[in-house]
Amino acid sequence: MTPIYPTLAVVAAATVVALEVKVLRTGIFRQPAYWLALLISFAFMVPVDGWLTKLSAPIVIYRDSDTSGYRPVWDILAEEFVYAFALLTLVVVSWERAR
Repeated sequence: MTPIYPTLAVVAAATVVALEVKVLRTGIFRQPAYWLALLISFAFMVPVDGWLTKLSAPIVIYRDSDTSGYRPVWDILAEEFVYAFALLTLVVVSWERAR
């Protein structure tokens, strides 16, 4: 059985990308400012999320069967990055569309 959290994170990211590419068409994926904003957001996310999920003394604990178990950066689950991409992208796309 596929773990639920990474599955939902990928579905969220794919849905937001499809929404942007097929429906809203704001063009954010072609804008360097979007990618820079994402990079800056992740730069702040890593120390905070890393501290909250550090395996040595976690504050946030995930059920192992619900996650991928893959932690590429400082004990942060990979799906956290995918989910953050989806949320941040949805916010930027919404702002762009509202303009």
